[in-house]
Amino acid sequence: MNSDSQSSASIRKVVLASFIGTTIEWYDFFLYGTASALVFGKLFFPDADKIAGTMLAYGTFLVGFVARPIGGIVFGHFGDRIGRKSMLVTTLMMMGVATFLIGVLPTHAAIGSAAPVLLVLLRFVQGFGVGGEWGGAVLMAVEHDHGHRRGFHASWVQAGVPVGLLLATGVFAIFTSFGDEALFSWGWRVPFLMGGLLLGVGLFVRLHLLESPVFEEMKAQRLHIPQPPPIVEVLRTHGREVLLAMGARFAENAFFYIFTIQILSYGSDYLGLGKQVFLNAVLVASAVQLAAIPLFGALSDRVGRRPVYLAGAISLALFAMPFFWMLGTRNPWWIGAAVVLGLIGHAAMYGPQAAFFSELFGTSVRYSGASLGYQLASPLAGGLAPLIATELLRRSGGNPLPVALYLIVMAAITVVCVYLAKETHRTKL
Repeated sequence: MNSDSQSSASIRKVVLASFIGTTIEWYDFFLYGTASALVFGKLFFPDADKIAGTMLAYGTFLVGFVARPIGGIVFGHFGDRIGRKSMLVTTLMMMGVATFLIGVLPTHAAIGSAAPVLLVLLRFVQGFGVGGEWGGAVLMAVEHDHGHRRGFHASWVQAGVPVGLLLATGVFAIFTSFGDEALFSWGWRVPFLMGGLLLGVGLFVRLHLLESPVFEEMKAQRLHIPQPPPIVEVLRTHGREVLLAMGARFAENAFFYIFTIQILSYGSDYLGLGKQVFLNAVLVASAVQLAAIPLFGALSDRVGRRPVYLAGAISLALFAMPFFWMLGTRNPWWIGAAVVLGLIGHAAMYGPQAAFFSELFGTSVRYSGASLGYQLASPLAGGLAPLIATELLRRSGGNPLPVALYLIVMAAITVVCVYLAKETHRTKL
């Protein structure tokens, strides 16, 4: 086998391993979001009314997003100092154990107010783990690529997100179909327990990876040179890039969690439709997005990261109001089409995003910089989006116009930040 064939086989192995591990971690993360929309309000906040219980459940969902920047900083530091691979193994273990423990957690009926406290603690651990996972998985794919296909290869790490969502939503859809009595008594626990079983699969795959060659080369060159902490160096030398990456995520993150999480409670509380209609829509849209993300990643290798990303943000801004009109028909086909179109627009941003953010930073601070820019936006955009949308709907009596306007503002922030960022698709690592 010649060197080109060996290189191609190596990058395929790394991409596959990163994809599988990321799928498992995001299954764990999205499982919590789906449960927040469907069952956690009643199980852990039974004294609140229906809307208030949903908002409290979304509040615990937000905790995971608050923890993500902290995880990004901690794992970014050690990922830039020790290596990418070891951080991926550690974060996967944290996610898997926390998810399993949620599956055996007593509810409010069994232990009272201690139940939501423990739930919040485990959600924090989930967020902390996933905050460090993204940067390591992306950099393994990007830094093993020796050609000009970084956008395509890194996009497969991103594709693990819709697969994780597909699995989480699909498993919950199965147990939802058993009826509310089974779902609320035992059915909601099984998907979380399955997350613990998937941990073994992910660990097996990731333990067989080789360290990033770009990181190994950098580490050898700097072996005897004292370096400041990566977080200090990245803020001193790449502060602008961190802020632009944060802003670039606002639309991508906010739209995604409205399209996939908040609509579950919106459909039940304001449209009077069953949970299954929206779960099915998210399932179909996630499958479509799985194909769309690598396509947009590959397109960004040809035309650049910024044009593809901007097209996604602008299309979603234009689609914000039509999305809710389509949901308002209460027709399952129109609802499915709305979620599919929304996640295709999201994929135009999410496909090139991994390579785009990685290429903004130097090797010595790439884990910290990419993670910080990516994760700092999470609590401000994705974490708050379901809460803000729920409150806007409550104040407007179910009118989705304020939510659409909120999403358009998030898209405008993203358009400005991506426009101001430099093009990176031909940047050498």
